Amino acid sequence: MSTQSFEDLLVWQKAHQYVLSIYRITKGFPKEEMFGLVNQMRRASASITANIAEGFVRIGQKDKLHFYNISQGSLEETRNFVILSRDLEYITEEDKTILLVSASEVSKMLNAYCQGLLKYY
Repeated sequence: MSTQSFEDLLVWQKAHQYVLSIYRITKGFPKEEMFGLVNQMRRASASITANIAEGFVRIGQKDKLHFYNISQGSLEETRNFVILSRDLEYITEEDKTILLVSASEVSKMLNAYCQGLLKYY
């Protein structure tokens, strides 16, 4: 099966599930965080998949890797917010662990995808 769209990428699919998890979990945050931590977590997580999508349509290794690197940075930003959310007692330790494991899986997939690009070009 050839990859026709960013949606066909396994890394995008896994990252998309992570983004949906972030959106679900932040629904339970205090209302006063709606324009603070909730907004930051949602924007950072959505940036992960948005940059994978943008990188997919770029031509050339350097351009593609630029967007995948931004995606990786957004993933790390989101991981930071997950840890903060636990420290503020907005999420359980179990939720934190689930989210961090998922983030680690996305990170590994994204790194592997970038390594594949380096070999291809």
